[in-house]
Amino acid sequence: MKDNFGPSLAAVLIHEGGYVNDPQDPGGATNKGVTQAVYDDWRTSHGLVHQSVRLIDPPELEAIYRKRYWDFIRGDQLPAGVDYCVFDFAVNSGVNRASRYLQRAAGVAEDGQIGPMTIAAVGAKPASGLIGMVCDLRLAFLRQLPTFGHFGTGWTRRVEEVRARAKGMVA
Repeated sequence: MKDNFGPSLAAVLIHEGGYVNDPQDPGGATNKGVTQAVYDDWRTSHGLVHQSVRLIDPPELEAIYRKRYWDFIRGDQLPAGVDYCVFDFAVNSGVNRASRYLQRAAGVAEDGQIGPMTIAAVGAKPASGLIGMVCDLRLAFLRQLPTFGHFGTGWTRRVEEVRARAKGMVA
């Protein structure tokens, strides 16, 4: 089994940056891509008191990204490049949406749960083509959001950088 989590996380963090609390961002306070709500839920589920997401430490950050995003999209079972492409999408727009769009690109039922049928369908298609389709679907989704006018330039740049990096990961 391949392990592309580390390089994929490093690439995601390039786009996620540090602490932000943009009033136009419906996610609210966010640090390194983790929203305050996700951080609170994580800490509660681990018997820890809530604290500002500004204080998230590297082990928590990595654990959240692995358990809440990478594992959910079954990153270790996706082809190299497709794993990063879907992971970045999941971080930015939700794991369910990223999973459904991967399923659409792979030609299977869109239930938001990446299981054996999705893994098999993804494995049967050229990774580079899937990456292109997922990125195209992602951009189409982002363009219809009411906040595209504010965030659109950055989102478009991010998706194009993800597309290029993901295609570079294809074996």
